[in-house]
Amino acid sequence: MNAREVQVASAHASDGLRESALSGPAELGGPGSNCSEGPTVLVGRGSERRLLDRLLEAVREGESRPLVMVGEPGVGKTALLEYLVESASDLMVVRAVGVESEMELAFAGLHQLCAPLLDRLERLPAPQRGALEIVFGLSAGAAPDRFLVGLGVLSLFSEVAEERPLLCVVDDAQWLDQASALTLAFVARRLLAEPVGIVIAAREPGEELDRISQLEVQGVRNRDARALLNSALQLKLDERVRDRIIAETRGNPLALLELPRGLTPTQLAGGFGLLEAQALTGRIEESFVRRLEPLAGGARRLLLVAAAEPVGDPLLLWRAAERLGIGPAAAEAVEASGLVAIGERVIFRHPLVRSAVYSSAPVRERRAVHRALAEATDREVDPDRRAWHLAAAAVGPDERVAVELERSAGRAEARGGLAASAAFLQRAVALSQDPAQGGERRLAAAQASVQAGAFDAALRLLSTAEDGPLDEFQRARVDLLRAHVVFASGLGNEAPPLLLEAARRLEPFDLELARETYLAALLTATAMVESPAEGGVLREICRAVGALPRTPGDPRARDLLLDGLATLVIDGHAIATPRLQRAARALVDIPVEDVLRWGWMATAASAYVWDVEGLHAISARQVQLVRDAGALAQLPFGLSQLGPACVWMGDFAGAGSCVAEFENVATATKSPVAPYALLRLRALQGREAETTAAIATAHELAAAGGQGIAGLYAHWAAAVLYNGLARYEEAQWAARQATPTTLSVWSYMSALPELVEAAARAGNTEVARNALERLAETTEPAGTDFPLGIEARSRALLSDGETAERLYREA
Repeated sequence: MNAREVQVASAHASDGLRESALSGPAELGGPGSNCSEGPTVLVGRGSERRLLDRLLEAVREGESRPLVMVGEPGVGKTALLEYLVESASDLMVVRAVGVESEMELAFAGLHQLCAPLLDRLERLPAPQRGALEIVFGLSAGAAPDRFLVGLGVLSLFSEVAEERPLLCVVDDAQWLDQASALTLAFVARRLLAEPVGIVIAAREPGEELDRISQLEVQGVRNRDARALLNSALQLKLDERVRDRIIAETRGNPLALLELPRGLTPTQLAGGFGLLEAQALTGRIEESFVRRLEPLAGGARRLLLVAAAEPVGDPLLLWRAAERLGIGPAAAEAVEASGLVAIGERVIFRHPLVRSAVYSSAPVRERRAVHRALAEATDREVDPDRRAWHLAAAAVGPDERVAVELERSAGRAEARGGLAASAAFLQRAVALSQDPAQGGERRLAAAQASVQAGAFDAALRLLSTAEDGPLDEFQRARVDLLRAHVVFASGLGNEAPPLLLEAARRLEPFDLELARETYLAALLTATAMVESPAEGGVLREICRAVGALPRTPGDPRARDLLLDGLATLVIDGHAIATPRLQRAARALVDIPVEDVLRWGWMATAASAYVWDVEGLHAISARQVQLVRDAGALAQLPFGLSQLGPACVWMGDFAGAGSCVAEFENVATATKSPVAPYALLRLRALQGREAETTAAIATAHELAAAGGQGIAGLYAHWAAAVLYNGLARYEEAQWAARQATPTTLSVWSYMSALPELVEAAARAGNTEVARNALERLAETTEPAGTDFPLGIEARSRALLSDGETAERLYREA
């Protein structure tokens, strides 16, 4: 089974009816169910069954097979998963189901999947074992490296597969929490020769799953649709009405089976019961709501408890039911309805059943159910879900619950779940009694959202916060967060003036935060500059930095960096280099909290003084720490620095890993950061097609978001590529475009050496010598082997005979 075969497979098969070993009601043809006894008929799914059979056979033979099944609700993804599981009776099977209410709980979905395998944890390497123990709540500790979590899951699957081939099945992946989704995507892409299958079903899979083979599950063909519809009808139907139902449902099996339920023969015969304006998903959900109507109050309330409890824990369900006075008779009625099965886990027939049960219940009953679930949840074992239920049960502001949610936010952040932290804080905002406290919580939630890469949510929180009672300091923080969103979301040319204004507003209240903001303004302005004439805002920032009062005592690493960069812009390399070298030494081991706030800027000093080892050490530490914290908004920046640093160090394998991770994270967060590591790596490898594509992407980002440095970098990559291909005139043109100003570190550290080479080999000596002079202005003050070697090589290109030989040897 290859990727192309998977992609083109569809549901347009017409194999007639075939019974399978799926457990579910006989009338449920396409979607299947695991809620009651009896065989299920799969209709028109021959090609999908064969594809899944081949997947299992490959796993049995020792190969890995990841697959993503995509399709609308009710089209039959769950039924195909059930067929797969039943066909894999000789394999070890683990399962997880995404639950909408758990989307903000970091690693909740991954815990479902891995829980049956945790007795193998002691076999894993200690770092991986420790990472999984922390994210699964088995031990306390600092948030682990996300890379270690992914490796730990990969190793765990491999350990299990050595005993017996492993099949991992995930349904409703669109509702997985972000941490679980990213980890599963990481593992699925890195499976090699392990006998492991990972099959994921989703309505609309996240972009992190884009590069995994996909099977699009479509509606069944007309003949099969008629067979399904006939199995659900007890009367003869007008052909035109029948055709209309088939057309409107687009062959969706669940819709074909469920829409006729609860409608009178008159409504069906005339088609009047089918509301044309209602969406297909809404119509299916409405059919489930109609099936709730005959149930007594106790049974409906028990269903509501099951719908509100996302874990599927039957013991928790019964404890909450007891508090609500729900008796055993209700359970019998619920089981008889076929809508839910209560066994080792509580499983709804379809996710839309859960949605229908919950959405159709009065708000008062929902609150009562959540209150009972909170009381039934152990505050020591699962304080976060308890707090979530308490929040859902609250009628109005409740400071006690808001405080519990804040604590849950802190625990989520410690586990590396910034998205979960933001969600808890947002719920805390809604329950805040004191408007001032609510405003502060909104800012905290916005901050967590920015760090997690949820920029739209952050902007909504900031807009709401501005409508409330904020003091001047809080309003300055709003400006700061909005500027960070603007920069991180790709509108780079708008960020420097916003950051400059925020820094000025912060000065009277928090000079340390103001300095940090000036540093961000300075570096973002540097990244936007494409020519000396565009340096106006940059020089304005530097003048403001020069006017700041000196801090008492020894300057902090951040202040050394700020002073060095401002000096570079105003006075040039000769004066700035010693200051930047001092800053580079101080930035190697800044505190973790500083890394998470402004660590993406910490590599600047090393880069400007040609300190490749320092650049690599700082960026590697930064990437590890932001992974640990789940700060996905910062991770693309860190990887875009670490990847090129790996190339400078000659570690092409490490650079390749950075490229792969950058693509995954940038896709998941919709980061606008240009693919710097990919550009550097592919250009130096001489891979023309891939380099050209990456160059085009970088130019598009530069044009769309004002990222001047992306355009410079793209020109540099073209110069490297063309020099390597001996196309020196093209290389010279590209290198000249990449070196309009030395305000950008990449102009001299990367592009000026390429310009010297291209011009010298093209016979344009004057251009080459001018570029060499500009290069020497930066290499000689640095005074270390690497830049002096670059300079010596460049001089050799412009020399002859013994002089050239001596310079090449010196280089």
